[in-house]
Amino acid sequence: MILKNRDSLSLAEARRLAVSAQGLSSVRDAASDRRQLHAAIRQLGLLQIDSVNVLVRAHYMPLFSRLGAYDHSHITDGAYRGKTRPLFEYWAHEACLIPVEMHPLFRWRMAAAERAEGIYEGLAKYARANRPFIAEVLKSVRDRGALSASDLELGAKGVPGWWGWSEAKTALEFLFWSGQLTTSRRETAGFARIYDLPERVLSAKVLAQPTPEPAEAQRQLLLHAARAQGVATETDLREYFRMPVADARARLVALVEAGELLPVAVEGWGKVGYRLPGVRAPRRVEAAALLSPFDPLISERGRAERLFGFHYRLEIYTPAHKRQYGYYCLPFLMGDKIVARVDLKADRAVGALRVESAHVEGHAEPGAVAEALRGELERMAGWLGLGEVVVVGRGKLAAGLAGR
Repeated sequence: MILKNRDSLSLAEARRLAVSAQGLSSVRDAASDRRQLHAAIRQLGLLQIDSVNVLVRAHYMPLFSRLGAYDHSHITDGAYRGKTRPLFEYWAHEACLIPVEMHPLFRWRMAAAERAEGIYEGLAKYARANRPFIAEVLKSVRDRGALSASDLELGAKGVPGWWGWSEAKTALEFLFWSGQLTTSRRETAGFARIYDLPERVLSAKVLAQPTPEPAEAQRQLLLHAARAQGVATETDLREYFRMPVADARARLVALVEAGELLPVAVEGWGKVGYRLPGVRAPRRVEAAALLSPFDPLISERGRAERLFGFHYRLEIYTPAHKRQYGYYCLPFLMGDKIVARVDLKADRAVGALRVESAHVEGHAEPGAVAEALRGELERMAGWLGLGEVVVVGRGKLAAGLAGR
């Protein structure tokens, strides 16, 4: 793509634009109501789901980072209760909660999955070879109502482990990808997905919305990604909803030609950035937020490095003796910079938020960071119903947090 007359942004401006677009730029209101929560989710377009619960479920955390303490039941009600639910589960860049009004924008992906295209190759291969069995599983859900994989006594059992799916689970996941089933709810204990027919879960109004042509749906998703990211490279835009490379590139060319996205040179990126017309970086941002490892500001690790100079890897699957920062380490955003990383654990048995380690980034002033972070940890402990913050770990910031 040949681009002319690009405007430019300093890296600091790009950071402020990104932080602002993510709804992280101001002091938070602890009295968040449902309207504020849903507006924040619509701004992001997604909340990534993850099964790890060492601190709090991943999809709860981004709203605390943006709005402060809120009642998590607004999310469980919004995602898993009643046909008027404003959220539904589907694959965005990973398994996510998505505003229900965006359902039509993902139907091209569902249709491709039904053709055994555009999904994980192992699942696609299974689907092509096992259509009769998949139809039997779908009939079981239709006849019996909402079911988990363990409720179905069909097919071969899986092997132990995270991805040792049974045949029934594999069939259910294909039906979920292809939109023939959706998530009715999640098990309280194990967080397993309970599947049901879309017409028994989602409102008739949502399902009756017209289905846009794939190109139009992809165009809208790219524009949504641009709004949510402020300024972004082609890869950033594409990966926000994990779109096919060729499709995303074609839609991006069309959006630039139509003037709906503008190319911009960002200091130090070496790649063209894109932003919406009329969007400008604020002079400053007042962010002070702990970020989930799956927060959309940093979930694309290459983007986090380009924006913040922040190399970040989740060390859950790293052997304990090889971990540099800790099992579940959260970045701490202060202003337009990531200034620290803190390994946290909710010790519910004793009612404490444990700080297993606390490390300050080299560019940050430890005293100011410790003061801001201490306040944030106290807010988080209160939100999680924990009575105290206990600093037990290592790192140059730990002593400052503990007041030593």
